[in-house]
Amino acid sequence: MTRFARRITQTSPKNYGMFEKAMAKAATGADLIHLELGKPFHDTPDHIKKAAADALWAGKVHYSDMRGEHALRAALKDKLASYNKLDVSADEILVTNGLTQASYAAFMALLDDGDECILLEPFYPQHVNKIEMAGAKVVLAPLDREAGFRIRRDLIEAKITKRTRMLVLVNPANPTGRVYSRAELQVIADLAIEHDLVVVSDEVYEQILFDGVEHTSIASLPGMKARTVSMFAFTKAYAMDGWRLGYLVADKAMMSGIMKITMNEVTHVNTFIQYGALAAVTGPAEVLDAMVDDDRRKRDLVVQRLNQMPGVICAAPEGTIYAFPDISGTGLSAQEAADAILEKAGVVVEAGSFYGASGNSHLRVCFGSESYERIEEAMDRLGTFFNNL
Repeated sequence: MTRFARRITQTSPKNYGMFEKAMAKAATGADLIHLELGKPFHDTPDHIKKAAADALWAGKVHYSDMRGEHALRAALKDKLASYNKLDVSADEILVTNGLTQASYAAFMALLDDGDECILLEPFYPQHVNKIEMAGAKVVLAPLDREAGFRIRRDLIEAKITKRTRMLVLVNPANPTGRVYSRAELQVIADLAIEHDLVVVSDEVYEQILFDGVEHTSIASLPGMKARTVSMFAFTKAYAMDGWRLGYLVADKAMMSGIMKITMNEVTHVNTFIQYGALAAVTGPAEVLDAMVDDDRRKRDLVVQRLNQMPGVICAAPEGTIYAFPDISGTGLSAQEAADAILEKAGVVVEAGSFYGASGNSHLRVCFGSESYERIEEAMDRLGTFFNNL
């Protein structure tokens, strides 16, 4: 009989949220509008696809540098210096199969059996199983919900023990849409330095920002470069989710251990697609700006319409492609609302409780996954649903 390893049997069951329910409903022929998955609506820009195709036909089909093609890492070094204010060498950059592989490698390299790893709640669920597979325990530290899910020192410090090894930061934040201020990030930095913690910083939405809000990479704060693993991806901003391309930035002292994981896992990322990533980094900024502008239009529509619905209050997200409306005024729990909206309105949204108990009176609504017209229809359906409660 098959005997699974403890990393399988003693970790939390995989939770797919509303995805499986939506697939079952779709199998009946229902016309569903999908606002649950963080999937970009836009196609990958043509110049990026062309660069990858050209590289393929030019013979970029053999083994790459284990860290990624040098030309791509050199371009990323320049981007990190100008945009993220990070002074790193090309050898401190590792090209990965998306942010998913980057986080897995960081957790496996830096967490041990019995370690504790803090996630800020509401949390990104996809990090949980990876932390557990590394043998560590997930500890949840709540954000200040009453202040718009802000970082508060006392709420985090209360969760730190002698076993705490790491804190995971998602900034801009999924699911809340917050972009943490420099002052908030300084709280995390102070705690990391005082308690000798590693910070793993998930910055996949770093370029999807609204209303002049600026993104700060926590590794750029004094004393944080040596204790931060910063993770980025081409997934969201460049509409390259199916490409599975990201990159990890870490101090040389940590990089050798992280690469021991990735080299045994996949050796390196496909060679020719890295030239698509190079075109993304070095290509015209107007292409990226146009996609973010479209997300901004859809954000404004969703926030305006949700705030007109009885029992619903929705703060405008500062970044990401998610709104996180408070539905406590309806008397429904998050899961009750998400299930009823699927059945009665044919709109798929995620229950806020999927991201932890502090999201139990919220829904996560992805406005970046459909066209503007389809989002309008979804808001019409939601308006009818909430008005009929």
